[in-house]
Amino acid sequence: MINQVQKKVLLLALKAGKLMMKSGAEIYRVEDTITRICKACDIPYVDVFAIPTGIFVSLDAGDADSNVYTYVKRIKGSKIDLGKISKINQFAREFTTTDLSIDAGMEIIDNIAKQPLYPLVLRLLGASCVTSFFSMLFGGDMIDFCIAFVLGSGVYAISSLLDKVDTNFFIRCFCCCAVAAFFAKLAWFLLPTVNADAIIIGCLMLFVPGVAITNAIRDFLTGDMLSGLARLCEAVMIALALATGAGVALSLWGLIGGSI
Repeated sequence: MINQVQKKVLLLALKAGKLMMKSGAEIYRVEDTITRICKACDIPYVDVFAIPTGIFVSLDAGDADSNVYTYVKRIKGSKIDLGKISKINQFAREFTTTDLSIDAGMEIIDNIAKQPLYPLVLRLLGASCVTSFFSMLFGGDMIDFCIAFVLGSGVYAISSLLDKVDTNFFIRCFCCCAVAAFFAKLAWFLLPTVNADAIIIGCLMLFVPGVAITNAIRDFLTGDMLSGLARLCEAVMIALALATGAGVALSLWGLIGGSI
């Protein structure tokens, strides 16, 4: 029978796995981290099955007559935070190779979970750089660069605001890309030399689900077909939201008398 200490270890492993999943980690990495943490505390049998929306863990004492315990952890929502994934990986290595206590491990995981993202000003600057340089990559000039720089920070601020009110990713991407497309066309209306297409593409690149697509392919390659399909569907839905938002804004621009 699993004792209370081993149950605490399992809760620690599940907390670490949940945080990794919510931060955008690959499926195999989540399963491997949970397994390593449990086996480090002499749990004989551990079997983990993870998908983007949940983690299932079964364990027992390894005896023929022992009972099997199964735990389920529901995962809701995810964000890309590679910093947290790296810190949990480092914690897992320390936990399995040192005499770090379970309570200390819980405290470390809680501290990692509470760590905020980069300051908003720095994130706005990063978003501006992404949109402006991509606009130049797709044929824009210095004027387009400046407009995309300002517009990039604006749409990212809108995205952050919608995220705080728990708006789903489809609505968030739709609204941000619609705003970006409308103001790009408005800039073109005020200054006809502006390359509105380059500015719109630059803003869309800010929300392109590159990590989701990469993780989906990675899951396929490691045999996690269900997780790969789930993440691929998520990436396709985000792409549809981007295209729909920009398309609706351009259509509205045409209806109010502008030229697409």
